[in-house]
Amino acid sequence: MPTTKREQVVFGLMMCFGMVTIMLLFNLYNSGMIGKLSLMEILLQFVICFVVAFAVESILVGPVAKKVAFSLPFDKSNKLVAVLTLSFFMVVGMVLVMSFYGVMTSYFTNGLGGRSILRSYGSAIGHNFLLALPAQLLVVGPIVRAVFGNVVARSKVSA
Repeated sequence: MPTTKREQVVFGLMMCFGMVTIMLLFNLYNSGMIGKLSLMEILLQFVICFVVAFAVESILVGPVAKKVAFSLPFDKSNKLVAVLTLSFFMVVGMVLVMSFYGVMTSYFTNGLGGRSILRSYGSAIGHNFLLALPAQLLVVGPIVRAVFGNVVARSKVSA
């Protein structure tokens, strides 16, 4: 896993790319916007969401999740438990913040269809968490760790 600041940035970019792709497509589908938005509008949504997610992960959620996860009493030498614990807290933090971002984006662009912001936010948290946790633990996390591990291993051999 990442050992330098540069590696942490690359790893974070890869993780954000995978999670934003899945979550954006899910939320566009869930809100019925897939057929209504052009490809350029979807790409613009992706870029904006990616930048926001990476900033939130790097500045706020990542440091807090690490602090909380590694303050818990578990065997830190067990890599699987450490990865699962950190991933869980990253997902919780990112879902809380990015669901708020999504609700606010929806509120200012299309409205909330008569629902309150609080109710919309609670619903978004539930829906997003149910997809984000398995996506992180079973799809994006393992793929990014495998690709990142191969890239880092190759770059250290050639260096």
